[in-house]
Amino acid sequence: MTRSATVHRQTLETDIRVELDLDTPGAALASGHGFFDHMLEQLSRHGRLGLTVQATGDLHIEPHHLIEDTGITLGQALSQALGDRKGIERYGSAFVPMDETLAHVVVDLSGRAHLAFEPETLDVWGSAGDFTHYHLREFLRGFCNHGGVTLHVRLLAGREAHHVIEAIMKAFARALRDAVAVTSADLPSTKGAL
Repeated sequence: MTRSATVHRQTLETDIRVELDLDTPGAALASGHGFFDHMLEQLSRHGRLGLTVQATGDLHIEPHHLIEDTGITLGQALSQALGDRKGIERYGSAFVPMDETLAHVVVDLSGRAHLAFEPETLDVWGSAGDFTHYHLREFLRGFCNHGGVTLHVRLLAGREAHHVIEAIMKAFARALRDAVAVTSADLPSTKGAL
């Protein structure tokens, strides 16, 4: 069984095509935003996912629309690739350090959307270019809302934005890798949410 999907999303601000393969790693990324492509590459590599992103957006204004809409499109692709979600591990958790930073991410592929993003309440310094932890939050929010994913992101140490963003993305990728793994013919209870 192939666990893959292709989703195209076009709005007044963006035009995004995402191809996602849950079982065949590899990346081809062209969002027009260098740091975002770097983060998507970490998602592919640490998540062991096949990920192709072709995206254009109103970067001359600000990267928000491009980043959020890519999260939405990726969430839709995940939901399609998972199908009925039967037999998946469903839960995943990962800690990732990056120098002074330590991130913890927990994922539940229950079909219910929720994002708890602790770094927005903390004093995270600066940005990676024009990419901040707020942009990462909007990417993850779009992903959760359209992928039927519950995600908890905790920052246990760290204040420098580049390290915070990268550690969170790597932890997210590793938690997602565990959650999408096929482990049995049955799905643990989702309380009728699917």
